[in-house]
Amino acid sequence: MIINHASIDAHIVNETSSRKILGMGGTLMMVEVTFAKGGIGEVHSHDAHEQVSYIVKGSFEVQVGEETRILKAGDSFYAGFNVPHGVKALEDSVILDVFTPFRQDFLEVSQ
Repeated sequence: MIINHASIDAHIVNETSSRKILGMGGTLMMVEVTFAKGGIGEVHSHDAHEQVSYIVKGSFEVQVGEETRILKAGDSFYAGFNVPHGVKALEDSVILDVFTPFRQDFLEVSQ
């Protein structure tokens, strides 16, 4: 599978964030999430998904479990099953999320 970024429609999540599903196959899914400064990914957890996230651009205040840190472009985090995690964009920022298994809920709202 080869995907051109320009051909992917962004799904507007709310007034400060949008996402693009960049690729998926087997049990993996890769999603680009764009946040305006101040945008929040509410603290939540997944009982059926593992997540690895990579900061592509900008910076975030990131909470994973009991730990909160400032992460910048090039940094990453892992949130295992049932681990609370969330982000706040400290500037206009982009994060790349990888999930296993893939997020069926993301597919349903993108259609």
